[in-house]
Amino acid sequence: MAEINEKLLRSIIEEVVREMGDSSEKISFKQGGTGGSATATATPLETKTDNEENWLESKGEAKPGVSTDEVVIAVAPAFAASQTANIVGVPHKEIIRQIVAGIEEEGLKARLIKVYKTADVAFVSVEGDSLSGSGISIGLQSKGTALIHQRDLQPLTNLELFPQAPLLTLETYRSIGKNAAKYAKGESPTPVETLNDQMARPRYQALSALLHIKETKEIRKGKKAQEFKINI
Repeated sequence: MAEINEKLLRSIIEEVVREMGDSSEKISFKQGGTGGSATATATPLETKTDNEENWLESKGEAKPGVSTDEVVIAVAPAFAASQTANIVGVPHKEIIRQIVAGIEEEGLKARLIKVYKTADVAFVSVEGDSLSGSGISIGLQSKGTALIHQRDLQPLTNLELFPQAPLLTLETYRSIGKNAAKYAKGESPTPVETLNDQMARPRYQALSALLHIKETKEIRKGKKAQEFKINI
């Protein structure tokens, strides 16, 4: 089991602390004292723009698809912007690369949209399948939680759900892409096998909550879903 990425955890804690305290200073962690206890010092905060990484190219407002051979990958607001990796540090770029590969292995094509009005993976996927020519979408939160959804299903009803983000490997994401494509072709694939660890939830609960805070801060209620070209 991969351990929580210390650098990622610290960066999230720093940001949440700044936002709660409305601080313009950056928190840095240092080991101090004979007991090795951590101390924090403040340094000027460097302003960063939360733009999507250069492997995603904006194409403007997402329109309903007309191709029945497409699967929409619908991502949450912070994806590849204020967050660039999942809960265990796997880069979003690599996750998308594997999902796209799985879809293309089944002879279909992928289309990526970003949903801004919600961070709930179920409703992100519903927005995705409403724009998908095949009616199939893969919903994906920035922390890595995923599901496969089909148009006309209730938001909380899905074809396959992958709630334990820390246990999802790149191979799993590739299989998710393959199964989504199979559903789009009218097949009934065997559900993707995933690992199961009862300790994953308590182990990552605090980090998951922090990532959720970051995700929800990117919600823009009046902003329509945008489409992005994937350059990988």
